[in-house]
Amino acid sequence: MSQKYSQAFKIQAVEKVLLRADNVTIKEVANSLGVDMSSLNRWRLEAKQQTLNITSTNEISLLTQEKRPQDWTLEERFNMVLGGNALDGEALSEYCREQGIYPHHIIQWKLDFVSGNTEHNKPVSRTEIKNLKHENKVLKKELNRKDKTLAETAALLVLQKKSPRDLGKRRGQLTMNVKRDEIIGLITEACHTGAKQENACKIIGISAKTFQRWNVNSNKQDGRIAPKHSPKHKLSALERQRIIKIANQPEYANLLPCQIVPRLADTGIYITSEASFYRVLNERNQLKHRDKSKPDRKTNKPRALTAKAPNQIYTWDITYLPTQVKGVFLYLYLMIDIYSRKIVGWQVHHEELSILAADLMTDICNREKIEKNQVTLHSDNGSPMKGATMLATLQELGVVPSFSRPSVSNDNPYSESVFRTLKYRPEYPEKPFENIGAARDWVNVFVKCYNHEHRHSGIKFTTPHERHTGQDIKILAARTLVYKKARLENPNRWSGEIKNWDHIKEVYLNPEKGKSEIVENKAA
Repeated sequence: MSQKYSQAFKIQAVEKVLLRADNVTIKEVANSLGVDMSSLNRWRLEAKQQTLNITSTNEISLLTQEKRPQDWTLEERFNMVLGGNALDGEALSEYCREQGIYPHHIIQWKLDFVSGNTEHNKPVSRTEIKNLKHENKVLKKELNRKDKTLAETAALLVLQKKSPRDLGKRRGQLTMNVKRDEIIGLITEACHTGAKQENACKIIGISAKTFQRWNVNSNKQDGRIAPKHSPKHKLSALERQRIIKIANQPEYANLLPCQIVPRLADTGIYITSEASFYRVLNERNQLKHRDKSKPDRKTNKPRALTAKAPNQIYTWDITYLPTQVKGVFLYLYLMIDIYSRKIVGWQVHHEELSILAADLMTDICNREKIEKNQVTLHSDNGSPMKGATMLATLQELGVVPSFSRPSVSNDNPYSESVFRTLKYRPEYPEKPFENIGAARDWVNVFVKCYNHEHRHSGIKFTTPHERHTGQDIKILAARTLVYKKARLENPNRWSGEIKNWDHIKEVYLNPEKGKSEIVENKAA
C-alpha cells in the first residue's frame, strides 16, 4: 500500500533536490527522505509545471519569489496575458492584485507580443549578475546547514506522524492536563532529535511561548474555563465581500486602501477604516507589492522654512528623462509649491541651462501674480540653480533664493518626492521617449492628473489644486462629518476617536529637530 505524503513534505523534498550540493545525487536525497526515486521525480515535474496545489506564501518562497513587474521573464508575462485574456472589469482587477501587477501591464505585454517588440523585456546583465550572486549565496548557506536541516526534517516528520489528528490547530483552545502532557512529551522528543522548538510547536499548533509556559510547574492547570467569543462588531461576510468588490472596481483598481477610503467618504459612503481594508485585502492575498519603488528611508532635515499659505515657498529641481538614444537624455524642469504640493510650472528641454530655468520662473511669477519678497525658491547646488542668469532673474523678480547644504542629498525632499511619484506611476512608459514632443505630451498629462486628481497623503488626501485654492477646508470638514455619522450608527466598531481630518495650517521645509513633533501634536 503506497504511503500518502503531505503537501508540505512534497515541497520540502523538491527544495532539497534543488538545493543539493554538486556531489550529492538525487538518489541520495531520496534515500535520506525515505521516498522512491519515481515519486521524487514526479514531484519535481509537478513543481516545474506549477501544478502543485500550494496554498501558503511560505511554501512557495523558493519556487516563486515576489518581484517587480519589470523583472518578469517573457514566459511569465505570456502566461499572465493568457490568464487575463478572458477577464475584464472587476475580475481582471482582482486577478492582477493577486499576481502583483497592474491591469495596464497585461495590456502592454499583449501589445508587445502582438507587435513582436519584446527585446526590451530581456533582463539587463546587472540584474542577471545580482540574481546569480543571490542564488550562490543561498546555495552556500543551504550547504552549511544541510546536516542540521536534514536532522530537523526527520524529527518533524516523526513528530507529525506521532501527533494525534485532533492536535492540528490548538492556538487559543482550552487544553486539558492529559493532552498538555502528551504535547510536551512529543515536542521535547522532537527537540532532542534535532528539531527547533518553534518549528515543532508549529506542527502541533501552539506557540513557542505557550510551550514554555506549560513547562513551568506553577502552570500545570489552564485557568480558563471556556473559550473566548468573537467581538460583536466583527465585520460580516457580506461586508468583507463588499470591500473586495469595491477595491477591484475599475476606478479603484490601481489605488491603495488609504486612497480608496477618502474617495468613498467624499461621495458620502463609509464602509470601514483603512486598517480593516488592508486586513481584508491581505486575508484575500490582494496586498502584494506592485510598484517599481523601494521602501522609503527616513531622512534628517536641516534648517526649517515655514509655509502658511500658497505661493510662499517653492522648490525646484531637474530630472532626467530617457530617450531612445543610449546616453542621451531630456531634462525636466519642475517647480512645486510645498504648501499645496501643486506643480506651479514645468518644462522639458534638451539641455540644463540657467537661462531656461530663469524663463520658467519668470513665467510662473507672471501667471501666479507673485509680488516681490513673497516667494522663497529652494533648490540644490546645481549649476543651473546657481547660474548668474538665474540669480539675476530671481533678484529682479524679488524671489529669495535658498540652497541645500553641500553634499547633502535630502535637503530638497518635496521635489524628490514628486520625481519619485512621476517615475513610479503605473502609466509611466516602460520604453524611452521617442522625442521631446512625446515627453512634453506625457508630462503635461501627468501634471494635470497630479494637480487635479491625485489625492496627496501629505495634505490629508486632497488634491493639490483643492489645497491651493482653499477648497480642502470644506472637503475635510465634510469628510469629518461622514466619519462622525458612521461612528454614531455603529459605536461598537470604534475603540477611540475618528481619524484626524483637520486642515494642516503649516508646512515645513526641512524642519529643525523637534519641530515636526510639535506640528504633529498640533494636528492631533
